[in-house]
Amino acid sequence: MARKPRFNLVGVPQHVIQRGNNREPCFYAEEDYRFYLDCVEEFSKKYNCLLHAYVLMTNHVHMLVTPNQEYAVSQMMQSVGAKYVRYINHTYKRTGTLWEGRYKASLVDTNNYLLVCMCYIELNPVRAGMTGVPGEYKWSSYRANAYGECSSCITQHPVYIELSKDKEERLFNYRELFLGKLAYDQLHDIRDALNQELVLGDSCFKEKIEMMTNRRAVPGKPGRPIVKEGEGYYVY
Repeated sequence: MARKPRFNLVGVPQHVIQRGNNREPCFYAEEDYRFYLDCVEEFSKKYNCLLHAYVLMTNHVHMLVTPNQEYAVSQMMQSVGAKYVRYINHTYKRTGTLWEGRYKASLVDTNNYLLVCMCYIELNPVRAGMTGVPGEYKWSSYRANAYGECSSCITQHPVYIELSKDKEERLFNYRELFLGKLAYDQLHDIRDALNQELVLGDSCFKEKIEMMTNRRAVPGKPGRPIVKEGEGYYVY
């Protein structure tokens, strides 16, 4: 069966997920998380990708990335994945695959969904029951985006910057976005777009993407999957 072609539009953010094979862990120690982030920093710069948000969970990874050249996200993810697998296999004397096939990605409507998507990504540890507040989890971009903690990986998106011209007020406004839970419709839309590798956005944005790519940007069949929260830290 032929692989589904990816959306590759320069300047349009992508919500990316890479899962561990058979829901097995892909991180075993703190050094692993650090090495993975080093890989992301290396190859995001090499392939001209801007990373706005991320979370490294026990058995999967989320990122929000804007490519500034064609196929940049694919090149970055392939390079990160390959280098990290070599590191893990060498470190833990293992063989075989680490990832569950290729990564999945959905395009993100900047005007209506970018900040929602950032919240979704950085709230993963909370939904999984690993922590009560996102700032307590070390392996996400929340501290950088919410408290201004230095991060060589993160590039602020213009929509994030528009939260305020004043840095402290911007950080405060970003933290305010996390005071309530994401609505069920928002969770469904994000997961549906990601799992089907389509488009997260309003109808106008989806129509625009369909015209630009000559591809369907909405699911072929209606219906909502049943999603259970927090099972085995495999929330996505």
